[in-house]
Amino acid sequence: MGEKRSRRVPMALLAAGIVAVLGLTACTSSGDEDAATNGKPDSTQSPSGQAAPKPPAKITVEPASGAADVSPSAPIRVTVADGTIQQLTLTNQTGKQVAGNLSPDGTTWTLGEPLGYSKTYTWAGTAKGTDGKTAPISGSFTTVTPTRTVDASLNVGDGKTYGVAMPIAITFDRDVTDKAGVQKMLTVNTSVPVEGSWAWLSDRQVHWRPKDYWPPNTQVSLVAKLYGTSLGDGRYGAEDRTANFTIGRSQVVRANTQTHRLQVFVNNQMTADFPASFGLESDPGRVTNSGTHVVMSKHDTYSMSNPKYHYENVVVPWAVRISNNGEFIHGYAPSIPDQGKRNVSHGCANLSPANAKIYFDSAMTGDPVEIAGSTNQLGPEDGDYYDWAVPWDQWLAKSA
Repeated sequence: MGEKRSRRVPMALLAAGIVAVLGLTACTSSGDEDAATNGKPDSTQSPSGQAAPKPPAKITVEPASGAADVSPSAPIRVTVADGTIQQLTLTNQTGKQVAGNLSPDGTTWTLGEPLGYSKTYTWAGTAKGTDGKTAPISGSFTTVTPTRTVDASLNVGDGKTYGVAMPIAITFDRDVTDKAGVQKMLTVNTSVPVEGSWAWLSDRQVHWRPKDYWPPNTQVSLVAKLYGTSLGDGRYGAEDRTANFTIGRSQVVRANTQTHRLQVFVNNQMTADFPASFGLESDPGRVTNSGTHVVMSKHDTYSMSNPKYHYENVVVPWAVRISNNGEFIHGYAPSIPDQGKRNVSHGCANLSPANAKIYFDSAMTGDPVEIAGSTNQLGPEDGDYYDWAVPWDQWLAKSA
């Protein structure tokens, strides 16, 4: 047998072969990869090549389960992330189901009716996560128990039309101590931009008025979200209040106790110039106050009494109330000789019955009556509505 020789590969050729293999690996065509992956990384693949698990439903209940002293007007809802609500009920302690609304995508349930005070509410339902698993929705909360509920009244009403000086007044039947909290729940929207502000004129009364007279024909919407709102000292609002009304044409009365005239301006054009007699100036108790009054009401006839000045049940025609201190514009035939010449009334503006009827027919609640010339000024002691006697900077200071 011949000798068997081993076959040796030169080192230079071996090194070239390794480079060739490495080069082949580094330069592999991407066409093969694209064919396998469509050119997109597989987002569902974990580093090990396994599909990443889909997340379970994440359920948020508001208020949190076990919450107490919850305001009935607080956000009441259930939201689900990474899943949808399958079914859900909210019931009170007697088992009555509360109305609610499920969003079109099934991720949010919101309250559909007001809740009551001093009640316990319970959630029951399920959500399905993107992982395909069902999760329970549960929990309960209790609404606040007020020491008492407080009602409020408005001076404006739906569908009504008012003059350009009309303030909005909200009057509470108990004191409000959390004025800032209440004021946050009061909204005035207007069809045209109007600068205005709320002012607390007492612990029970808050007014809104514009800085200047309302623009004619403005549409106004008032929303007072008082139900569920704390008024302080454990008191809560009894009901929400709303009103949608219109500001009419501009009619302004300008009267002067020294010239003894009462003039009417409609849209800045004088439409009447009446002789008048105002309050007797020698008696401070009878002086007609200077300042911007507001028409409050109208009466075909009105019975007037003032025991201090020894008259009772004096019936006058075409009476237009311009403040709560007893001031009116009205007809009074006995003072016709003095009208346009002297002031002899007990504080009212006297016109002849015929002229009083002309003014009466044109007047609207909320019209301004600007009186000048007297020694007395309209003020807080005169009650509603002395709003326009307050300078704007002082009015702003009364906001909470």
